Amino acid sequence: MLAVRKARRKLRMGTICSPNPSGTKTSSEVCNADWMASLPPHLHNLPLSNLAIPGSHDSFSYWVDEKSPVGPDQTQAIKRLARISLVKKLMKKWSVTQNLTFREQLEAGIRYFDLRVSSKPGDADQEIYFIHGLFGIKVWDGLMEIDSFLTQHPQEIIFLDFNHFYAMDETHHKCLVLRIQEAFGNKLCPACSVESLTLRTLWEKNCQVLIFYHCPFYKQYPFLWPGKKIPAPWANTTSVRKLILFLETTLSERAPWGSFHVSQAILTPRVKTIARGLVGGLKNTLVHRLALISVYPLRFSRRSR
Repeated sequence: MLAVRKARRKLRMGTICSPNPSGTKTSSEVCNADWMASLPPHLHNLPLSNLAIPGSHDSFSYWVDEKSPVGPDQTQAIKRLARISLVKKLMKKWSVTQNLTFREQLEAGIRYFDLRVSSKPGDADQEIYFIHGLFGIKVWDGLMEIDSFLTQHPQEIIFLDFNHFYAMDETHHKCLVLRIQEAFGNKLCPACSVESLTLRTLWEKNCQVLIFYHCPFYKQYPFLWPGKKIPAPWANTTSVRKLILFLETTLSERAPWGSFHVSQAILTPRVKTIARGLVGGLKNTLVHRLALISVYPLRFSRRSR
């Protein structure tokens, strides 16, 4: 889903402010880049799982490399077809789900990031890449971009949800976790009781990053949260009506304690959807329908009490 509409310099979600060299904001208005820091004091002690927090789907896919091999997340049939150069160009139209970089998403207020990663065939250096059909940027580059923003906005908290891993053995996982440690260091929040996490407690500990890792490998590192702590039910539909019903149902049935919850307000193309809109791509085929559910923001939280 295009979680944020196209806008490079002016984003229509409010005033976008980044600190100027003196460290002060460029506007007296509330800034999306610092929206957590700008919340009223009575919310500072509320469990973080009670806040509605905006996120993006396939967050890294603002750029994919059509010159790279087709990713291991695709079927053998697709890989064979992709030998035709035009096929990769069409794949790109359906693989790109964002039009803002990590930095731009963060400045727009996005705090939850949906991440899928993979090793690349033929790479001898164990480098890990983001992936959605085609390979995206290196994970390291993305992490550094995020860390730069967090250093400039010390009261903003982010959720990095590593939920799909492709062509990765234990060595690849160790390499990825080391990259995460190198990028964020003391900003990483150790796994703990979900209900104990508030903005105030995180601010006091200078923690800004929660890493969710949907792989048993999380058990080896205290700063990796198990994937079960952030379930993300998926409607898998092209129907707005079915999606809204699904969102309402899963929100009402979510666990009242012990975990966060992702509401995926996204439409997913089927084979016939892609065939009908092959040249138009995802943006021109499905994204316009999401305007109908703009009152159902992508969020994860427990039911407010």
